[in-house]
Amino acid sequence: MEAKHVVNDSNKCNRGYNDQLSFQRTKCPMSVAQIENLNILAVDHMPSPEEIKARVPLTDDVVTSVQAGRQAIVDILERRDPRLFVVVGPCSIHDPVAGVDYAKRLKKLDDEVKDTLLLVMRVYFEKPRTSTGWKGYINDPHMNDSFRIDQGMEKARQFLRDVAQLGLPIATEALDPIAPQYYGDLISWTAIGARTSESQTHREMASGLSTPVGFKNSTDGDIAVAINAIVSASSPHSFLGINDKGSSAILRTRGNRLGHVVLRGGDRPNYDSVSVSLAEQTLAKARLAQNIVVDCSHGNSLKKPEMQPLVMKDVINQIREGNTSIVGLMIESNINAGNQPIPADLSRLKYGCSVTDSCVDWETTVDMIRSAHDVLRDILPQRNAASST
Repeated sequence: MEAKHVVNDSNKCNRGYNDQLSFQRTKCPMSVAQIENLNILAVDHMPSPEEIKARVPLTDDVVTSVQAGRQAIVDILERRDPRLFVVVGPCSIHDPVAGVDYAKRLKKLDDEVKDTLLLVMRVYFEKPRTSTGWKGYINDPHMNDSFRIDQGMEKARQFLRDVAQLGLPIATEALDPIAPQYYGDLISWTAIGARTSESQTHREMASGLSTPVGFKNSTDGDIAVAINAIVSASSPHSFLGINDKGSSAILRTRGNRLGHVVLRGGDRPNYDSVSVSLAEQTLAKARLAQNIVVDCSHGNSLKKPEMQPLVMKDVINQIREGNTSIVGLMIESNINAGNQPIPADLSRLKYGCSVTDSCVDWETTVDMIRSAHDVLRDILPQRNAASST
């Protein structure tokens, strides 16, 4: 009888815990609190994707913009559109006012070069960290370690909607596997970063994303990681996630057929013609489409923004000399050049200047894109025609 009483009492405690009437320490022989959530300080409410979407709903114009951006990138990957797509924008968004200012400038430039280049605005909210540092606009929108993720998510969605209303396609990096449920409907192209291309979680997530996905080579330059990620993400997966109401769910995917490689450099740059040729051979061996995007920043520029124009010039020259596999480019760009630390007094932040990786300034960005446009305007249509024969 004594043993039976203990078992029943313990079960009662567990039921109480599950009903959020937990921590009945006086009745339980061993409290759940002794073995669970030992390093959790608090559990705060997070609005569901459904709630955030209701607060920041889409308009018909935004839906049309997103659909058009996605389809244009798909057409480039599948060689129905001869243009290159160029993912260009700040390393990360921290000031939505400056971000919209940048987007308006980019839209005007896109109107100028859209016969040859598809400009896709880089809008990165999540920043992977090797150790510590600001994790991005969603995680800490007020940049004061208050970590109001609930507010950051709504602000991020609002910013994306503002950019989409301008008619620009949007690119982002998927880091948190839950975040796409909140704003994935506004994205036209997704990157999986060098630190996460090897992650099973991110490969599974990519298999269910509604956009084409670029997988970066690993930080040491290993392209096999990206190749394996493309293969994995193209297959169906089942994994834990959340539904639109924020409840735990089993997500079952059909697989994403639009994965491709992003060369971002590693221990050494890998944008040169030899590295691109080796990447082509590796893709062919894996029986994958030879679609390559070159990141002009990161390891390819040795993290020196002033090198990005030189990287881009080399890649454009490869296309002029007959390359058919390079379908896109990435540029880290902002209104003002360089980067800056986050000061205690946020009013001292320099307008339009990155708080993460250094960027080229707007004038340099315009020169890079106009130059590429002038060189490729008559070449890209011929390239597609030649590759289809």
